[in-house]
Amino acid sequence: MPTYMFPKTMPLYIVSYLAYIMSQKTVFMFLLLAMVGTAMVEGQGTRVGFYAATCRRAESIVRATVQSHFTSDPSIAPGLLRMHFHDCFVNGCDASVLIDGPNTEKTAGPNLLLRGYDVIADAKTQLETACPGVVSCADILALAARDSVVLTNGLSWPVPTGRRDGRVSLASDTSNLPGFTDSVDVQKQKFAAFGLDTQDLVTLVDTGSQNRFDSSFFANLRSGRGILESDQKLWTDATTRTFVQRLAGLTFGPQFGRSMVKMSNIGVKTGTNGEIRRVCSAIN
Repeated sequence: MPTYMFPKTMPLYIVSYLAYIMSQKTVFMFLLLAMVGTAMVEGQGTRVGFYAATCRRAESIVRATVQSHFTSDPSIAPGLLRMHFHDCFVNGCDASVLIDGPNTEKTAGPNLLLRGYDVIADAKTQLETACPGVVSCADILALAARDSVVLTNGLSWPVPTGRRDGRVSLASDTSNLPGFTDSVDVQKQKFAAFGLDTQDLVTLVDTGSQNRFDSSFFANLRSGRGILESDQKLWTDATTRTFVQRLAGLTFGPQFGRSMVKMSNIGVKTGTNGEIRRVCSAIN
């Protein structure tokens, strides 16, 4: 088995995680962390392995739950990925999109077709049995999104956890979500508001519309077969065309992981902010 050299300043749990993944010949982890650095993976109070001491089976429970639902309905994978995207773009990644009630985010037009609520609820029920009051719904959603990508032939990435759940969910706040007819400039503005650049925009814009996770979306844009008007504009606009061209090749997988880590750190609530919901669809 080859020997890998890691920076002395890198936390031990990340070194251990990298060593394990590399032993499984998943080179992607090395590429991802080389690009984003430790600071990106550990953002705003979240960190990889947050539940190692308090709920060791947290990630495996979420993974098994997603796998179970995916087996009976593969279309649930892009649904979970899209739900995570919609959650993060409204008041940060705090699971506010899961809350039931009149005039909540769930009732807003852009969210009416979201799917996967039952998967998150199922995982939460199992986690409350195993580790009551420990794992947030926001983290369940972030982990489920990653596991969905893996199940649809995508590469994995380490998900920083430690988010807490939000207590506010308003349909009126969903205007931040990218629209189907948005110009490239408007899309850039919406992403930039959350610290995401043009590379992230092009990488994440098709989040949750594919049953198979590969670069075919970008190949379709080059051929003029984009499903949405806003998608096709990424190819016709000179400022984004280069990114589409690049992602149609072999760089899509690693870049997607990098952009997902950035997105999953948008406006996270940690420490004493927010709460750990007992039921994901209702505030405590």
